Amino acid sequence: MVPVKKTDIRSLNLEQLQQHFVAMNQPAYRAKQVYQWLWEKSARSFDEMSNLSKDLRERLKETCVINAVEVNNSQFSSDQTIKNTFRLADANIVEGVLIPADDRMTACVSSQVGCSLTCKFCATGYMDRKRNLNADEIYDQVVLIDQQAKKHYNAPLSNIVYMGMGEPLLNYANVLRSIDRITSPDGLNMSYKRITVSTAGIAKMIRKLGDDQVKFNLALSLHAANDRKRNEIMPINEQNSLPALADALKYYFAKTKNPVTYEYIVFNNFNDEIEDAAELAKFCKHIPCKVNLIEYNPIAFADFKNAEGDKIDAFAAHLKAKGIITNIRRSRGKDIDAACGQLAVKEQE
Repeated sequence: MVPVKKTDIRSLNLEQLQQHFVAMNQPAYRAKQVYQWLWEKSARSFDEMSNLSKDLRERLKETCVINAVEVNNSQFSSDQTIKNTFRLADANIVEGVLIPADDRMTACVSSQVGCSLTCKFCATGYMDRKRNLNADEIYDQVVLIDQQAKKHYNAPLSNIVYMGMGEPLLNYANVLRSIDRITSPDGLNMSYKRITVSTAGIAKMIRKLGDDQVKFNLALSLHAANDRKRNEIMPINEQNSLPALADALKYYFAKTKNPVTYEYIVFNNFNDEIEDAAELAKFCKHIPCKVNLIEYNPIAFADFKNAEGDKIDAFAAHLKAKGIITNIRRSRGKDIDAACGQLAVKEQE
C-alpha cells in the first residue's frame, strides 16, 4: 500500500486552507480556527488545537503535517548570546542566534541551509547550499528564539535580523511570506520596522524589493567600496558591480523612501585605510543611509584579521566628519562561533 503524501498545512494560505476543509466536508470557518492556531498561537501539533473535535484533529493528522522546527542544541556565550542549531523536519540543520542587550532582544535567523555565495570571509560561504528554507521554518526560528528570550531574560523579542545562514534575496518568496506571517495581525503582529533583511547585493532583487514597496529595513553587506577589492572578497560583485548596486539602491529608495544600512567589516591591511573610508563616503552619497562598522570574527577557513582599534576609530571619524551616521558594532558570541560571519554547521549534530 502506497502511503498517502501528507499536505504541509503551513504551506497553504487561508483561502487554500478553506478549500482543504470544504474538500473534507468540513465548514470553511474551521480553516480560520486552524490558521489562528498555526500562526497566532504557533501550534506545533494538531493536538494543541483544543477547539477542534478529537475526530477532526485525527483526520487532520491523517492528511496534513506540521513540519515543526526543533532546537537541536543551544550554546551560551559569556556575553549572554545564545546560539542554536535548529533541526528541520528533513534532518537538515541551520543556526540562529539570540542577541540580548539592555534595550532590545534580537533574533538572527537563517534563510537557507548553507549558502550558494562564496564570500571569502564568511564561514557559511564555505558550505554548500542544500536548499531554501520554507516560510514556516523561518517563522519557527523566530518563535523558538522568542521563547528563549522570555525564559532566560524575561523579555520578548524586539528585533529580527535576516543575517544568519544563506542569502535572503535568493529565497525571496519564502522570506517575504515569513515576514508577512511575523508582522500580520493574524500572525505574530510584530512591526516591520523591527525587521532587517541583509543582502550581499543582488541588484535585480533589490529592485524587486522596491517594486514590492516593502516596509522592512534593508541592509547591504558592502565591505569594500571599490569593485576590485569587493570582487576579491565577494565574487557576487562580479555580476553585481557597485555602479549596478548604486542604481538598484536609488530605484529602491525612490519606491520605498526607506534609508539603507551599509555593513562594513573592517579587515586589517585590506580595507581599513582613510582612502577606503573616503570611497565608502562617496558611495554613501547615492541615497540616505547609515554605516555599521563591524568587527571581524576570524574563521578557520580564512586568513583575514580584524583591523586595529585605532584604525577603526579613525575610519569612523572620517565618515562622521562627512555627516554619515556611523556605528561601531562590537562582536557578540564570538566564543561560541555565534558572531557575524561565523555561522556554519560543523556537523549534522
